[in-house]
Amino acid sequence: MRAIVYTEAGDAGVLRLVERPEPTPGPGEVRVRIQVSGVNPTDWKSRSGTAPDDEQVPDQDGAGTVDAVGAGAPFAVGDRVWVWDAAYRRPGGTAQELVVLPARQVVPLPDAASFDLGAALGIPALTAHLALTAGDTEPAPLAPGALAGRTVLVAGGAGAVGHAAIELAVWAGARVITTVSSPEKARLARAAGAHVVVDYRHDDAEARIHEAAADGVDLVVEVNPHANAGLDLAVTRPDATVAVYATDRSEPMSLDVRPAMTKNLRWRFLLTYTVQEAEKDAAVAGVRAAVEAGALRIGDDAGLPVLRFPLERTADAHRAVEDGATGKVLIDVTP
Repeated sequence: MRAIVYTEAGDAGVLRLVERPEPTPGPGEVRVRIQVSGVNPTDWKSRSGTAPDDEQVPDQDGAGTVDAVGAGAPFAVGDRVWVWDAAYRRPGGTAQELVVLPARQVVPLPDAASFDLGAALGIPALTAHLALTAGDTEPAPLAPGALAGRTVLVAGGAGAVGHAAIELAVWAGARVITTVSSPEKARLARAAGAHVVVDYRHDDAEARIHEAAADGVDLVVEVNPHANAGLDLAVTRPDATVAVYATDRSEPMSLDVRPAMTKNLRWRFLLTYTVQEAEKDAAVAGVRAAVEAGALRIGDDAGLPVLRFPLERTADAHRAVEDGATGKVLIDVTP
């Protein structure tokens, strides 16, 4: 089978196309023939910053069909599925034609959902679900009405996680405000379903958010805490939650503690790989339900344009994500 591998940390040039033996699933495992692999920032960051012990196949997310089933795995050959965390602490990610994973990391994909959508779910949609439920005391899947009466602020609504957060929050009944950095990204956020879109480079973001949510927002899905901590503090209501899932800076974050104490704010920092198993399982269940309901979408009309590459150009796909491409970067793995 064809696979993309790297054996040292470095830029996208370390990725190479090779032929590898087909893997065999063991008990409780499923072999998936990957049709489409999704690329996320975590994929190029892992490739550039961490040297693997042996040959490493990149990319966490993907979608395809079940190709073989180990004993006890609850799938059948031919089932359409999406997978998550394929390369986390494992040598085999989704930039290869066949991947073997524990059945827990393989999720049914409805016939009405495309492989493109399936490949776009893992890291972005699960992270969005974790952020939207960060203020809950007990893990539970999102469902229609779960966020009814709440106002959610999504920072960076045109990104992959922001897009998923908008769609999941709207599906769960929330009123959604989002911030973006350009008119084109504003168009994408509206297509995703955001009720209020604020272009922070041209608008007074604090004033616009206060205008849209006079009592303050209940939950912030935050991608840039260094830049937005002050804004989040200003626009949240008492007892609100700020869920931080990313940062592009290495220096410590500054937080005005006394006003945050006065509001009894909760700051929750999230990494999808390391959350408690019950939270991850709830996120998988919630995302699966949203897909089955048609609430998660992909494509320009849905607010998430697709940039696609063939498997042999995986390096270019990684470069596109590293360069900040707007939309979802996908790799066609199986011709």
